[in-house]
Amino acid sequence: MRSILSISRKLIITTADWFYKPFSRFISLVTFRYGFTGGLNTTFDIFLYFIFYNYIFDKQILNLGFYAITPHIAAFLVVFPITFTTGFLLAKYVTFTQSVIRGRKQLLRYGITVVGSIFLNYILLKFFVEICDFWATFAKIVTTLIVVVYSYFMQRYFSFNVRKEKSE
Repeated sequence: MRSILSISRKLIITTADWFYKPFSRFISLVTFRYGFTGGLNTTFDIFLYFIFYNYIFDKQILNLGFYAITPHIAAFLVVFPITFTTGFLLAKYVTFTQSVIRGRKQLLRYGITVVGSIFLNYILLKFFVEICDFWATFAKIVTTLIVVVYSYFMQRYFSFNVRKEKSE
């Protein structure tokens, strides 16, 4: 199992670095890898969501007996822990490999930044759609751009900081 993960890591890094070459004069390798792995994880998230929503839950309400969950929320609830994990692993082992923070602390910090991203998404969508009266899809695009920038800086300088901490 460990060799499969190692081979996968090397393949992802090699592929990202190959695509990085034309952009090397404009952005850092870490920033490019962040975008590359984030794009991979987002694509994986959408693919899994599509499969769970359309085929696993078959667009039907999930009745737990004591509570009913709409299919779009049920798909989100199942997919989120999967892509949270893959996102963390990609960030830790592909993007921010120079971090000296222990894995458990990285995971906790990563979780905090993800909660912040979810909260920021909610607040910005409410603001742009309900207060600014933006078209919902345009609001989502603007919100995503803002959240990606927030997420990058939080992960780079908080979750996977490369400075040696005093307590470490």
